[in-house]
Amino acid sequence: MEKNNSKILALKYRPRIFKDLIGQEIIAQTISNAIKINKTPNAYLLTGIRGVGKTTTARLIAKALNCTKDFEKGDMCGEKETCHCREIENSNHIDVLEMDAASKTGIDDVRELIENAKYNPTSAKFKIFIIDEVHMLSKQAFNGLLKTLEEPPEKLKFILATTEARKIPVTILSRCQRFDLRRVNLEQIFQHLKKISDIEKGKISDDALKLLARASEGSVRDAVSLLDRALIFQTLDENKTIQEVDVRKMLGIADKSKIINLITYIFDGNEKGALEQLKDLSDGGLDAKNFLNDFLELLYLFGRRINLGPIEKDLFLSEGETKLIDKISKNLNMQDLGLFWQLSLKTIEDLKIVSNEDVALKMFVMQLVHIKSFEEYNDEKISIVKQNEISNLKGKENLEKTEEPKPDDFVKEQMKNTDQIKKQNKNELEDQKNFEIRSFSSLIELAENNKEMELKFDLERNVKLSKFEQGKIEISFNENLNKNFIKKLSHCLHEWTGKRWIISLSKDNNLKTLHEQKIEKKQNKLENEKNSEVYKEVLKFFPDSELIDVSETNE
Repeated sequence: MEKNNSKILALKYRPRIFKDLIGQEIIAQTISNAIKINKTPNAYLLTGIRGVGKTTTARLIAKALNCTKDFEKGDMCGEKETCHCREIENSNHIDVLEMDAASKTGIDDVRELIENAKYNPTSAKFKIFIIDEVHMLSKQAFNGLLKTLEEPPEKLKFILATTEARKIPVTILSRCQRFDLRRVNLEQIFQHLKKISDIEKGKISDDALKLLARASEGSVRDAVSLLDRALIFQTLDENKTIQEVDVRKMLGIADKSKIINLITYIFDGNEKGALEQLKDLSDGGLDAKNFLNDFLELLYLFGRRINLGPIEKDLFLSEGETKLIDKISKNLNMQDLGLFWQLSLKTIEDLKIVSNEDVALKMFVMQLVHIKSFEEYNDEKISIVKQNEISNLKGKENLEKTEEPKPDDFVKEQMKNTDQIKKQNKNELEDQKNFEIRSFSSLIELAENNKEMELKFDLERNVKLSKFEQGKIEISFNENLNKNFIKKLSHCLHEWTGKRWIISLSKDNNLKTLHEQKIEKKQNKLENEKNSEVYKEVLKFFPDSELIDVSETNE
């Protein structure tokens, strides 16, 4: 029991039966029913974000298939020493092999797996291979797995788990029965955390648990790990109850009401007040990325309030926060919120480059304040321009009739200028479309000039040219070619020349890439120089010397 208490909570409270799976009830029921009627697939594919129960579900399937108890009459026993459930749960069953594809990616690892597949299970009913992070397998490894996956021995089952299903070849996907484990909703995570905290006798408030649930982003494992961290903090002072403010400090999450006040300062154009509010947040241990994500969430709530009316009762919004949102939303519009949203996303990207996060956030706030001021200034300036135009026209005594400009005249004039620019750009584009690409090297140069570096790299190193004519290219390629290369090349050629090009595949296997040709040419030149009289004379005086490179110089 003492050993169990020392376990981290994420392992201690890992589901042991299908009923314990949180938020995946439909998937659990489907798998259970299939096992009960003995209609199980050759291979399962479990997908979803981290911490939603993919590996756990894989082990539960293994336990259900091999449980010695009558599964149709109840759940897996998991307790009897004669049953396989406990060994599978502890990952030490001889017939249930768990493989991490992130560390074993090659064809040799899969070949070893296939060799083991030939043998019947030692003690269990089924031999089961659980392959985690299966998308990390190499192309050759996937190909080696195809036949066995489609027609495995009668007593063999595959269970594949991944966070990146789109990286798995379609040939593999079509041979598996796929189950997508979804993010768990916040209410279910909150109830799960409350249940665990009660069992662990942890003193933590409901508001703190709600904040932990929100910070987990739908991952049960992340939520339980965060709870473990909070309860460890509480054990230092047994009389202390963990409050929401403690969790905020622990995670570097700002108080929403303070961020709402910051937004109020921004929309009032109060730069000093906004920066002081930001400093107050920073002094409380603010995490820049968490702050910007909370900022984005509030922008969404403001937009929701503007477009859909009052926010209904929300488990994760306090009554005070809801009132603040209702009050501030009256003076906001979606155009401003859209600009703020884009700038917030841009700042999140900037954090990867800027070393000083505090400076990045201050600049972010100052930009928001001045974006609002700039819009107001522009509106005022346009209004003054219109009034001056009308006054000047009225003041002209020599004109018998003066037509007063309409309010749209200013906008129309701007539209004229815009149309002229569009026409100019269109003419430039038409001129560019008349460009002819006369050789393969010209195509590579054009790709470089247009900043299509990925296309240039493929053309040089992965494409083997067979024939090049105007409007037609015949190529072969190696295994490293980008899968979207043909589509990208066709699009670029049409954009650059204004014509549709035919790209066909050559059957000549003796072709070489441009890069390989350059290396071969250089190697031949090096060999020729080694056979030259000059090099032989050098070796007479310096026998240990070696010619390693040859370059041409223009004199």
